[in-house]
Amino acid sequence: MSQTQNPITPTWEWMTRRPVRLLGLGFGAGLAKSAPGTIGSLPAVFVAGLLYGMGISHIGLLILSFVLFAAGIVICSVVSEELGREDYKGIVWDEFTAMLMVFACIPQGFGWWIIGFLVFRFFDIAKPQPVKWADAKVKGGLGVMLDDAVAAACTVVVVQLLYWIVG
Repeated sequence: MSQTQNPITPTWEWMTRRPVRLLGLGFGAGLAKSAPGTIGSLPAVFVAGLLYGMGISHIGLLILSFVLFAAGIVICSVVSEELGREDYKGIVWDEFTAMLMVFACIPQGFGWWIIGFLVFRFFDIAKPQPVKWADAKVKGGLGVMLDDAVAAACTVVVVQLLYWIVG
């Protein structure tokens, strides 16, 4: 990605001019002044719940999340380029998609979803290994998406271990 001389700070008006910006910034969630990643992750709770309520299977949700991951490589690349910023914190498509991956792979139930949400936010914010590696080594749209997918995979391992121990 080429960096511009003057990176853009996105506004509602800027975001609403192009659908790719709306998606990348989570329909405005990414414009939050604090914790945009956490705010951008929250809609996945409702979307996953709605999809499960409509009868989607775990595999169906996982496949959908992989499709959204692939789309996210392009979305995040385009929005990063237009902003002139690499992995701008307001780009939240990656968090949304990763949360769907988590909800597709952890036990169902409100309590498990809360645990999954909190564990994912820990991995995404603290970036322990291997999340840190993905964040540091892979750039562009793939890099934006990959560190969150790795955080999602780590979250699934932790939550499934907890479920195995206490479930």
